[in-house]
Parts: sequence; structure tokens; C-alpha cells
Amino acid sequence: MNFKTLTKTFGCLIFSQQIFAQVNKAPAYPLISHDPYFSVWSFTDKLTESPTKHWTGAEQPLLGFIKVDGNIYRFIGKESAPLKTVLATGEEKGYSVKYVSERPAEGWMSADFDDSKWKTTQAPFGNDETAKTNWTIGDIWVRRNFTLNGVNINKLFLQIRHDEDVEVYLNGTEIYNCNCWNGKLENFLMDDAVKSRLKKGNNVLAMHCKNTVGNSWLDAGFADEPKIAAAKSVIDAVQNSVDVTATQTKYSFTCGAINVDLSFINPLIITDIDQLSKPVSYISFNLKSNDGKAHDAQVYFGTSTDLAVNVPSQTVTAKNYTSGDLNILKAGTTEQAILKKKGDDLRIDWGYVYVSVPKSLNAVQTISASISPVTAFTPAKVNLTTGKSLWLNTIIPFGKINDAAEKVIMLAYDDIDAIQYFQQNLKAWWKEDASANIEKELSNAATNYSSILQKCEATDKMIYDDAIKAGGETYAKLCVMAYRQSISAHKVLKSPQGEILFLSKENFSNGSINTVDVTYPSAPLYLAYNPELLKGMLNGIFYYSESGKWTKPFAAHDLGTYPLANGQTYGEDMPVEECGNMVCLTGAIVKAEGNADYAKKHWKTLSTWVDFLVKEGLDPANQLCTDDFAGHLARNANLAVKAICGVGAYAMMADMIGEKDTAVKYNAVAKEMATKWMQLADAGDHYSLTFDNKNTWSQKYNMVWDKLLGLDLFPKEVYEKEIAYYLTKQNTFGLPLDSRKTYTKSDWIMWTATLADNQKDFKAFIDPLYKYATETPTRVPLSDWHETTDGKQVGFQARSVVGGYFIKVLANKWQK
Repeated sequence: MNFKTLTKTFGCLIFSQQIFAQVNKAPAYPLISHDPYFSVWSFTDKLTESPTKHWTGAEQPLLGFIKVDGNIYRFIGKESAPLKTVLATGEEKGYSVKYVSERPAEGWMSADFDDSKWKTTQAPFGNDETAKTNWTIGDIWVRRNFTLNGVNINKLFLQIRHDEDVEVYLNGTEIYNCNCWNGKLENFLMDDAVKSRLKKGNNVLAMHCKNTVGNSWLDAGFADEPKIAAAKSVIDAVQNSVDVTATQTKYSFTCGAINVDLSFINPLIITDIDQLSKPVSYISFNLKSNDGKAHDAQVYFGTSTDLAVNVPSQTVTAKNYTSGDLNILKAGTTEQAILKKKGDDLRIDWGYVYVSVPKSLNAVQTISASISPVTAFTPAKVNLTTGKSLWLNTIIPFGKINDAAEKVIMLAYDDIDAIQYFQQNLKAWWKEDASANIEKELSNAATNYSSILQKCEATDKMIYDDAIKAGGETYAKLCVMAYRQSISAHKVLKSPQGEILFLSKENFSNGSINTVDVTYPSAPLYLAYNPELLKGMLNGIFYYSESGKWTKPFAAHDLGTYPLANGQTYGEDMPVEECGNMVCLTGAIVKAEGNADYAKKHWKTLSTWVDFLVKEGLDPANQLCTDDFAGHLARNANLAVKAICGVGAYAMMADMIGEKDTAVKYNAVAKEMATKWMQLADAGDHYSLTFDNKNTWSQKYNMVWDKLLGLDLFPKEVYEKEIAYYLTKQNTFGLPLDSRKTYTKSDWIMWTATLADNQKDFKAFIDPLYKYATETPTRVPLSDWHETTDGKQVGFQARSVVGGYFIKVLANKWQK
């Protein structure tokens, strides 16, 4: 069946199909969700209320209009004018400045100050490889002379990244200061008084910055936000509903006499690694008359080339071409600096974004410098090939619409090389076959649309049904919210050793790649549905130790900073934390698979790590754990539980391998450790946060492995005592992490709730979490670290750790 026939016949099905796992409200809505770089969201309940964005919050605009009988309706995104450079920052290009590192004379910030004896260099300043001038510690004073040919500015923004404290002057007048630091270039709106300080001819931007510890950076410039011409002829579509399932986000609109059902379909099929790795999403447009009459309709879909840049100031190249039965638009940066950047708040700026449609749709595709509702349906006569923030435009004619009709666009990304793994560039899993290319993937996606959509529907049903059975409707909706977010925070690859790698990015924490204490909370989703993916999260850490590249007697914290997995970059080890994580999760894989083959493969390494846990785990020294944002802690009772469960899991695996004596030995050790733990942590009606302070408490979420693996190390009464105590500590938006603060981690609440032995208590923990997810004032992809008193995000967003929400599903599966 060709694609045109398929879309005609399948379009009618869409309107009658059952919708599984309806989530009608979320902090943000995934639209395109594949990996840490190819990830576009709507941050508002109505799709037309704001521009679409990358999970980091940077705008990556998609636009959709429909023309019905001559009237134009907007139903995807919102137009925004990209900032226009007035004075380039270092992210756009290096620039010349004068500077000194000793305090200069008075008036150093004035336009007429004599800086002839200052040093001349290139900015920005900093201590990483992207800085033009190395600067690490102490103070610097900087003067940047620049010339303007004219001053015609609508809204002036200071663009600045500084680490740490800074003061900024324009032509001698202070315009910004902050005793703080930021980790990225930020835009600060200047008032009219500052704008008036700019003059035709010579100007001076002067800055003083000091760094006392850690990273350093100084970079600044100016930008203008142009006016957007009012589009009087466009009407916002009436959004009737939004429904999120595990693999799809579906909107329903009324656009005059036409109803539009819009679906963003991300085929993240967790049981099918080959399909999960493919970087192609579908955008499905279903149109139907709502008054029984036929109406002429055209759909416009626009994709900004900002999907292929880190910052909009980067120049892109674009092209319009055909391949087989497909029409294709393609765009990427001219520089193509493959795997040259690493860090957290970054977007990909290598590889290419693709917009593709079958030729049979008779769509018109063009490339333009800008787009508006007025020009959307008027194709440009000349396609641009280079520029900044270009638009990839697709106009689909539907003709006269009465009965339902569906047409589909494919949006894809080819990152060429995806990850650097111990100095070797690796391609994504889908490109393991040397003959693979994006055109073939797009063609296969078009041909197999029907069967892939059926797999998506089956996955939606499976995820929802399993969660309903495990924890009820509210719990199921939270799992649905978490599903795509967790998967798409990873990249699937094959290692040079031929093993699967499923490498996470530690989104909005510190950008590490394959962080062990991010893998740990993420694991339940993958244990429940595809343990091979969890192996892909552990394999790199095992290799790091077993290759001799990591020589310490405990597991590493990470493999580097995304996307460069060349060795740990986190500044401090977490020895008990990471050893406990690796041993517990290996035990969980063994439990999920019903055999100990994976453990046997790594037995020597596991034995080293478990002996470290026996020696150091019962009463941990002052160190960080996975909750490192809370600071160092000695005698951490919950961390000790992890060590004890790790020793118990090792004993379980030894028994399955056939090392009976080893199993008996370590089981006895684990039980003895648990007995001592109950004495050390006993605080009467609960168990303490630290052994030396009985007036504290904490969630003992690590104890869930004792229950799920059937280790039988802690008596049931320990769980019951803790659950009863936690229920007295709940706030409006959840259970605090511990007695130090009122903030919490939602993944850990899920684990703690799974210790409950009845549905009533479980629900008592879950309902405040659902309230948080649906009522938080912080509109970003689901944050796992929030305040329990007001529901605001404290930090983190779009992280893989929400895969931990599936712990109750996993428990339910393993109890059968």
C-alpha cells in the first residue's frame, strides 16, 4: 500500500480509535521527543500560547496554520522575532577587547578613559576550551570599544554570561551588576534610559568581573528585539483538548468550519530497541468538516532551523531536494563542529534537521528568512540556502474537506556522529548498518507508518494498563507523563566492544553523561519492559573499570560530560553511592532475566565493589550521595541501607551463579549489617537521617530493593514504622526528602510509597505528587526536585530519573 492510500484509509480510523492513558494536564507537553538534543516541547496548556521550545527553554519554533475558505487559523506555536545582534557576543564570534588584572585608575569605565596601556586580547574570557582568552581566578577589568552606524532599536537586551560577580557599564554609566553567576548567556531587558546611552559612532562597554572559585567566564554583547507586525488576518484556533499518551501528544482544534485533530507521534517503543533508536517523528493532521458541508483547506507547517543550532546567531545552510518518493527539506550549521561542545545548557549544532513528505501529497516546500500568517501560504519564489533562523516551510493542500482526511509530515534529525566514547566517535544505533542513511529511514518511516502507529497504540495501552493495575489512575497518569521524558534523556549506541550503550544526559543538573546515580533512579522503567536498556546504562561503567581506565576500588560517578564520554568529569567521587547502585542494579537485572549471566560476566568487578560496601557501607564517612544538592553528610542512614541491599543482592547473585559458600557468607554479612543498622538508626517511632542525631528523619527509599529482590534483610515492621511516620510529615505537594528542608524528589517518593503494604497508604503519597504535576506554577518538562509547600520547581527538569516512577509497576510485575 502506498503512503497516499494509507493516509486516506487510515485517517478515518483516527477519529474512532480508543485513546489510552489520557493525560490532560502536564507541566509541559512533549511534541518531538527522541534524545537530549532532538527534543521539542510546548510549555503552555494551549499550543498557541507560546513558541515551542527545546527542553532547556531555548526557543525551537514550530508553526502551524490552516487556511479554511480563505480564513487563516493558527494552531501550532506562536510567532516570535528572534533577537537581532547589535553587538555580538562570543557565542557568535570572538571580539577584541582591552583588559587588565590589577585595579585600574578611577574612571576606567568612562568612554574617554585612556586604555592605551591595557593589554589587547580576544574575548570571551574563561577556563574551558571554548574561551578565547584563558582566565581562571581573581579579577579582570575589560573595555570593549565598538562602533554603531546608527541607533534604531526597539527593545535593547544586554546579553551576558558571567562567573562570578560582575558590574557592567555603557559609556560610563552602570547598567547591570550582580553578586552572582550564571552558567549560560542570558538576556536582560534594558530600560529606555540605557537604550538612550547608545550613540551613533564610538561606544564603550566596560566590565569588571571576579572569580573566587570553580569555573570562570565573562562574555557580553547587546541585542534588539524587533517589532512583530500585527497579523490582523490570523485567528487563533479553538483548542478543545490535549491528550498525552506514552508515545503521542494529541490536540483537537476547531478552525471555523473544520475540526483539526493534530498528533505528534514519537515511536519510542521500549520493547523494540531498533525502532526506539530511529530519529523520526510523525506530525499527523486529521481534518473533518463540522457543519456537514465541504470546505477548501490547506495546512502550513513550519520548522525553524533553530532546531539545528545551539544559539540562533549561528549561520545555517539549507536545501530542498527529492529522494525516491519523498520531498525533503534539510538544514544544519555551516560550521558542523561535530562533537566539539560539551555541557548542560546546550543544543546540538552539528548534523541536520529534516522535514519530509511523500511526493504524492503534492505539498509545496520552500525555505525562507521569516514567516507570518500572511506569507505562510504564499511560497517564496527563491529558496534561501544560507542565513540565520531560517524557516523550512511545507504547505499541504487538502482540497475540499467533508469526511475525515489525514496527511502526515515526518520530522527527523541525523546527528552524523552522536557520542564520543573514550576518544572514539560513535554513531547512533540506527546507523550501525554501514548502508544506513537518513533518506532510507525517512522512506521506511513513510512506508511503515500504519504498523508503527499500531505499535505506538499498543505501547500506550500497555504502559497505561500496567500502571493502572499497579497503582490506580492517578499513578498511571504520572507514569504516562514520565515515559517519553525518561527515554529521550538517553542516546542508544553500540560500543566498540559490541555492547549496547544507553547513555543518559544529566539534564539541568551538571550535564554529565551516564551518571550512575541518575541511572539508579531511572532503572525501574527499563527493568519492567526491557532490561537490555538497563544493561546499556551499566555497560560503560563496567568497561571503565574493567579496561583499567578507572583504577579505584569503587564505581565511577560518570563517564564524562555529554556528549563526550571520555572519563569521569564530576569533581568528587561518591564511593558508597555508586558501588551500591551498580551492585543493586545488576542484581535487579538478574532478577528480571531469571538468570545470572550478566552478573557472571562482571563477577570480579562486582566482588571488588561489594567488599568495599562491606568495609565502608554500614556507617558511611562524610561524603555525597545521589542527593548531592543537599550537601555532604556523614553517617547517612539511607546510604547505609543502599550498601546493605547491595551486599544482599550480591549474595543472591552468588547463589544463582552456584557459588553457594559465597552466597551464605555475604547473606550473613548483610543480615548482620541490617541488624546493626536498626540499632544505630532507631529513633523511637522512626529511623533517623543520621546515626548521630535522633531528632532527624529521612525517606529510606533505598530499602525498596530489599522488598523487590526478596532479600529479607529488614523485618516488615521497619517498613511499617517508616511509612506510618512519613504519613505525618506530608505537605500539600508531597513528602519532604528529609528533615533538613521542605523540598523533595518525586522519584524517591514513588520508591518510598512502594514500601507501603496497602493501596490506601500508597495513594496517600501519590495524590500530592499528581497535584504537584498538574498544578505547579513552574512550566517546564517535569522536574523531579520541587518544593512541597508551594509546588515550585527547585531545580532540574526533563531528567531521565522520572523512569523511577515505574517502581510500583515493576513491583507488581515481580510479585506475580
